[in-house]
Amino acid sequence: MPKSDSCACTRRGFLRSAAAGSTLLPALVAELLADGAPSADPLAPRPPHFSARAKSVIFLFMSGGVSHVDTFDPKPRLFADHGRQVELDHPETRNRPGYERLFLKRPQWEFQPHGQCGMQVSSLFPHLATRVDDIALIRSMHADHSNHYNATLGMHTGSFNAARPSIGSWVSYGLGSPNRNLPSFVVLAPFTPYAGSQVWASDFLPGSHQGTLVVPGDEPMKNIRPRVSRARQERELAALAALNDNHLAAREGDSALAARIRSFETAFGMQIAAPEAFDLGRETDETLALYGLPRGSTQGFAWQCLVARRLVERGVRFIELIDSGSSNNWDSHGDMQDHARLAKNVDQPIAGLLIDLKRRGLLDETLVVWTTEFGRTPFNNQAEAKGREHHPWAFASWLAGGGARPGVVHGATDEHGIRVAEDGVHVHDLHATILHLMGLEHTRLTYRYAGRDFRLTDVRGNVVREILA
Repeated sequence: MPKSDSCACTRRGFLRSAAAGSTLLPALVAELLADGAPSADPLAPRPPHFSARAKSVIFLFMSGGVSHVDTFDPKPRLFADHGRQVELDHPETRNRPGYERLFLKRPQWEFQPHGQCGMQVSSLFPHLATRVDDIALIRSMHADHSNHYNATLGMHTGSFNAARPSIGSWVSYGLGSPNRNLPSFVVLAPFTPYAGSQVWASDFLPGSHQGTLVVPGDEPMKNIRPRVSRARQERELAALAALNDNHLAAREGDSALAARIRSFETAFGMQIAAPEAFDLGRETDETLALYGLPRGSTQGFAWQCLVARRLVERGVRFIELIDSGSSNNWDSHGDMQDHARLAKNVDQPIAGLLIDLKRRGLLDETLVVWTTEFGRTPFNNQAEAKGREHHPWAFASWLAGGGARPGVVHGATDEHGIRVAEDGVHVHDLHATILHLMGLEHTRLTYRYAGRDFRLTDVRGNVVREILA
């Protein structure tokens, strides 16, 4: 049969029609289409600075400020000295009417040692207490701000006052993604947390590194399923791909445009990959029970944890789970008993996640980070006050898997849990440690913007080597 002039029967033509025409695969074959030219794909997998212990991060963020002295930092003297007056120039009580006098307030839950390591955890977390031999606990965290917005911003971006890229965006920028059909950075959250979408924003980094928000429910990702036939969609996307190619060719070097085109490609791939990733129908009854998730449920922190495991299996680099909401966060000013309800909601799912990752051989290459934006005061304006105030001077975080040293406690606060007394760990230090375990040197992971190099850890940060395996 005579070859038509319009028939693109060459390697380039075949790839363009079969792959680029669907916008599902163009990034995968970009180098072939360019006849050996390097790919400009911002999500192409990149090697780490050095051998990495972890391939993915699951970042568990307890929004609102978890009380360290009621959870992971036992203080016998705080029990004994309940009601004693203390003199403190604290940012949350300074010049605040009714807070001229401060009194120590005992914890409302008892602590017990657990595991072979003997780590003490309060009765708020009975399930998690069984996993302490997998955990590296930091009792000496501290932050720079006592306001929810600023502290949340700092914990996610390293900047407590100005918008900067999220840690998930930095990891995506540094390492790229091995799965071209799912975002490299996914955020699972039922409500928008303090600091809003800046928590997962890429800011001045390429837009393809921004977090993708997934809201638990019957339709976790809106409009993910096509509303036209696949054949029609293929034709429409083929035409769009050709227009995009021509538009980009005339604007070589426009990274924002390239990122937007790549986002279209990812969106198409997600129509196949995302529904499968969020479909828990094939999970066994035993696995669902491990997380405390009723079959058919598409909401709750248990759902978030199980989906996080499935995303790790599919190569997603950074998954954040936010336990938040206007009526469901850890900001227990009025009554610390709110902590009991909130802890019950996350305790079994987090323990189940650690167990599930470990038995599937994934925990060694998955770094699980549990944190909050700050702690809560070991004192109040009345010893019998039901709640506690914001406390950036000291709080607790922990890491598990992914090269974190299991069964250790790092750092200490003073006898009442008011200030860090030993081996303080700033938010910048935590970020440097997370990046290190992902094979990224935090001082080398930079991006030039507005005439200078920026990094997640600003001009500070030290890797906490004592908690490395």
